[in-house]
Amino acid sequence: FIWYWYPTMQYPYYFTEVLMKTIFCDIDGTLCKHHEDIIRQHSEELELLPETLEVLKEWEKKGYRLILTTGRKESHRERLIQQLMNANIFWDQLIMGLSNGPRVIINDVKEGGEDRALGYNVQRNLGIRELKNL
Repeated sequence: FIWYWYPTMQYPYYFTEVLMKTIFCDIDGTLCKHHEDIIRQHSEELELLPETLEVLKEWEKKGYRLILTTGRKESHRERLIQQLMNANIFWDQLIMGLSNGPRVIINDVKEGGEDRALGYNVQRNLGIRELKNL
């Protein structure tokens, strides 16, 4: 492994051949219950789906980076951040204002042929528990 020190960090990072995953995960209907009523969506606290926090903790232990995505309006960022924090959800980045159409990730293929982008669809409001061992 390679030992590398970032001056702004309090601990060294270890780089190995194992590359950590970056997970792009929708919020409503995936981590918490989806509400069709936008007023209710922004006024109530998040109702977490089964095992959401356990899955997020497992991904964190594995060193995965979590990028939350949502179609919620950018003007509601502060409220959403508060809702996420109240629900004990942690993340690395938050992307807002996405359309409600298909979301496509485009990435290259490693020289050895390994795919660098994967996709999973889960049933709305059933959660991500089956993805714990990604």
